[in-house]
Amino acid sequence: MTPTSPRTPVGGSPDRPAGGVAPARTRVRLAQRWRAFSDGLHEFYVAPYRRTFARARRDEDDLFRMLVMSEMLGVPNPAAYYTAELLPVLYDSFHDWHRRMGMERSPLENYRCC
Repeated sequence: MTPTSPRTPVGGSPDRPAGGVAPARTRVRLAQRWRAFSDGLHEFYVAPYRRTFARARRDEDDLFRMLVMSEMLGVPNPAAYYTAELLPVLYDSFHDWHRRMGMERSPLENYRCC
């Protein structure tokens, strides 16, 4: 029988268990570093196009707003029945929209925002 050292447990040191398996703390740190690296790569590739994506989203929103408000603007809309319930949601940002479209005043007779 071989006596064991009082400093070292039978399975190995407490920081590195037997079998060479890294402790959970090291795995968590490695996962955090990998996530930070991944976020950095994402930012590197997306940052130059952020303004382009925002402009494309704004253009799509403007088209959607025009389609929803087309009946009020005098354009026949076959889906007016379905889009009428969306009008209250769009009224909040109507002023910004008509200014962006180049209209000094609201084009709607029954809705004055400025």
